[in-house]
Amino acid sequence: MKRVLALAVTATLALGGAAACGDKSDGASDKGKKITIGYMAWDEAIAASHLWQHILEEKGYQVQLKNLEAGLVYGGLANGDIDLFLDSWLPQTHASYMEKYGDKLEKLGVWYDDASLSIAVPKYVDGVDSLEDLAANAGKFDGQIIGIEPGAGLTKATQEKVIPSYGMDGKLKLKTSSTPAMLAALDGAIADKKPIVVTLWHPHWAYAKYELKDLADPKGTLGQAEQVNTLARKGFGKDFPELASMLQKFKMDGQQLGSLEDLMFNTHKGDEKKAVEEWLKANPDYLKTLS
Repeated sequence: MKRVLALAVTATLALGGAAACGDKSDGASDKGKKITIGYMAWDEAIAASHLWQHILEEKGYQVQLKNLEAGLVYGGLANGDIDLFLDSWLPQTHASYMEKYGDKLEKLGVWYDDASLSIAVPKYVDGVDSLEDLAANAGKFDGQIIGIEPGAGLTKATQEKVIPSYGMDGKLKLKTSSTPAMLAALDGAIADKKPIVVTLWHPHWAYAKYELKDLADPKGTLGQAEQVNTLARKGFGKDFPELASMLQKFKMDGQQLGSLEDLMFNTHKGDEKKAVEEWLKANPDYLKTLS
């Protein structure tokens, strides 16, 4: 009887231990489902990152978004602090980052394939239709091109290629700030019908909201159309095979991205979650394309 009782106690302890181990395993599994998405303050990056935050949280992942300059995002991917980046512009804009970090990253796929850099003015600005016209009209713009973040590829291209190639040195200076600051300056200038020249890119909702014209670039200083890629840290595909498969199927066309950006930056400005929810309701079959 004592032996039977001892065996029963042993079995109970073993089951309890197994249950305890099971609880620990579940906790470790939950911890393993944490995903960090790095993004720079380009609007398609913000839109795509919040879209995927919503998609992943609905699937039970814990998602943290980190808003950083491009160089810090690439560095974070390379050292494993960031899991995903949804706005890698290749083959030109982010070429220097790929040269430095490319062998430490996983490329999951292209989700937008007609991206381009631009320098633009409002349509009402007369006599300025090409980058060749800027130097002679520097006074119209108070000697400034309104730019975005200092670490952006667009900033580098403007400083190192556009300005010297079109004789703007000493006449026009690139004023770096942030994407929101550039857009606020653009909005204010248009409201007052004042001349302004800004660094911009396609895709961007500003082209739908304002009447803008991209300045011709006959010397090709801003490069050709590019692809927007999804990158991950090394080992991501092995750690998250199901998620990697979803991300490989991720695609958006201009209409889809434009409508998401319009909801996020205009209709529901400051409430990205509501913008994503409304967009997914308006595009009920979109999630099926990822499965």
